[in-house]
Amino acid sequence: MMINNFYFFTATVLNWKHILKPDKYKDILIESFMYHVGKKLLRIFAFVIMPNHFHTVWVINETLERSDFQRNILKFTGQTILRDLKLNHRKIHESMYIGAKDRKYQFWERNPLSMPLYSQKVVEQKINYIHANPIIPKWNLANEPQDYKYSSAGFYYTGKDEFGFLENYMDVLNE
Repeated sequence: MMINNFYFFTATVLNWKHILKPDKYKDILIESFMYHVGKKLLRIFAFVIMPNHFHTVWVINETLERSDFQRNILKFTGQTILRDLKLNHRKIHESMYIGAKDRKYQFWERNPLSMPLYSQKVVEQKINYIHANPIIPKWNLANEPQDYKYSSAGFYYTGKDEFGFLENYMDVLNE
């Protein structure tokens, strides 16, 4: 089965720093997801927010330019987190200094991964990968995928959308 406009997207914090560890920074991403889904600019089928990166399987509204949308969501979340770092965590904020011509500070690594997903099998592989992220030994953030708060694994396990923005990819395949 051919799937249209599904993408696996990954963005990583500059220099792989574990700045997303505090919940308040993960919540900035969650709020951004909620906003964009609410405005019907985005559909999210899976996600995980890790200490230094996040993964999603999403569909961006076809009226939007994918690269512009991705840039804008990263720009907003990065600037929001950088503002908080400047106010509350000066040393960490200073460590994000890059002194480039177009910006002094940077939160996200350039060139995030955005990969089209062409089949149900590949969508399922990526969703399984996303949900397994928190339980791999390197991270050890939960015992079971559904136990990690900042992931869609619980949604697929219980059927309850605690975030208010998730959709089951199978519902889209059956549209």
